[in-house]
Amino acid sequence: MKTFIFSLLILFSAAGASAADYPAVVEGDFVLKDFKFASGETLPALRIHYRTLGTPVRNAEGKVSNAVLLIHNTSGDGGIFINPQFGGELFGPGAALDATRYYIIAPDAIGHGRSGKPSDGLRARFPRYGYTDMVDAQHRLLVEGLGVQHLRLVLGTSMGGMHAWIWGERYPAFMDALMPLSSLPVQTAGRNRVWRRVLIDAIRNDAEWRGGAYTAQPPSLKTALQLLYFMSSNPILRQEKTPTLEGTDADLDAFVGAGMKRFDATDLLYQLEASRDYDPAPGLEKIRAPLLALNTADDLVNPPELGILEREIKRVAKGRAILLPLSPATRGHGGHTVAALWKEHLKQLMADSATTPVSNK
Repeated sequence: MKTFIFSLLILFSAAGASAADYPAVVEGDFVLKDFKFASGETLPALRIHYRTLGTPVRNAEGKVSNAVLLIHNTSGDGGIFINPQFGGELFGPGAALDATRYYIIAPDAIGHGRSGKPSDGLRARFPRYGYTDMVDAQHRLLVEGLGVQHLRLVLGTSMGGMHAWIWGERYPAFMDALMPLSSLPVQTAGRNRVWRRVLIDAIRNDAEWRGGAYTAQPPSLKTALQLLYFMSSNPILRQEKTPTLEGTDADLDAFVGAGMKRFDATDLLYQLEASRDYDPAPGLEKIRAPLLALNTADDLVNPPELGILEREIKRVAKGRAILLPLSPATRGHGGHTVAALWKEHLKQLMADSATTPVSNK
């Protein structure tokens, strides 16, 4: 389903991008005290890093009415949205998520970015978190840290899309609209589970991983990055970009080399294992807000031939699904962060879900 993956390609290309015509990003940290994980493990303090754009607007009841939650993909962080291909398309004046109208919140999920994660020091002693833990931490950040009791929209990319389905079930009255991108509302299984399992086993069975006590990144991280490269983009673009053996090897080596400097094996291991508790299928009828799920036909992680999204969306009362066909503009699974592909659909969702005032929902 996919769930997740993430496009390292997009992460690397966006890293140096400049901001478009929208308000400055404000960053902060909020510490969740005595956070209890679904596994029963606890941390006395769990740091959640976040970014915001825009200003909160309060309604007659004093509640924030214009908050938008953006949830990133596996291995990413909230910064993936601050670049021309996403924020440049959505945050500017008159755009779907105009940051002069909306209060945009983009946290780093547990185990990602500058939020609490294994590589901060605990390594394999860090609690084994799952997707429900990650969503509950996001909820606490909003309510306890930022004073947000309601969301205008929850939009998630890949892993974040999976989180959006969980948000709709776990907190059905908390938002006006949901837009899960590049994800499926079923348990991680089939090929989507296999490639994750391959990476998990590669790291855990690597003698140099040493149960998390390594002093240098183990060789299995390279293997993991190679498979992530394989799962991203689409075959047509990949062939056009690297039509020769030498060019393909060079592109793969460059991708892996950059990843070896950026990523940590235990962080990636935990990120992959976190999807073990993901299974929104039994509770899809709980989702009350209008939901627009969007995938692309060239998504290797969530292949359209499965027909899962088209089947399951029928169980969502106000649900709708769109499959974008393969085109020169699509980017395989990475299309979730190329906002030009789907921004008009988002704009329509925002318009449709605004017919009833937030305060009356």
